Amino acid sequence: MLRNTMSSWGGLARAFHWILGVAIIFMLAYGWWFNHIAPRPVRFFHRSIHADIGYMILLLMAIRLIWRAINPVPPLPAGSPLWERALAKANHWALYVITMLVAVLGWAHSGAHKPDYADFFGLFRVPQFTVTNKANADLYEDWHIYAAYLLIALVVIHLLAAMYHRVVRKDAVVMRMLRGE
Repeated sequence: MLRNTMSSWGGLARAFHWILGVAIIFMLAYGWWFNHIAPRPVRFFHRSIHADIGYMILLLMAIRLIWRAINPVPPLPAGSPLWERALAKANHWALYVITMLVAVLGWAHSGAHKPDYADFFGLFRVPQFTVTNKANADLYEDWHIYAAYLLIALVVIHLLAAMYHRVVRKDAVVMRMLRGE
């Protein structure tokens, strides 16, 4: 089943979850790696690839949020305490917002950096919404990194919550996202 129901996530919502989850974790690790480990002469190449994947994540997140808006959202299991439902909702929305913020700040950095990272895998140029400016490029990059660290914290909370549901509560929350139960 492609669409969500009131009791389970549909195939498209699960695909968005796992594709974006893996892509976001990869991008966080890749960004850290090329800024701390990669030799300086090849950093522009890695930053360009990072930007290209970031543009795709931003697009997929926008589509995911549209899909979520037009589909029912399965609630947490009956009997879940109010605090648990509130934290789950807050974490999910924080993940959406901060993921979009990280991507937009990266995009802003791309336009302000010279040379920019607008060449999308050599296929076309991504329009930039900022102008070349070294001070702004540095500022956007700093905020991109700060937001990425916040995103790491939110991902860890999300993973810990999934383990809590699987190991402690032993409910179907994780299985709904794995198999759509």
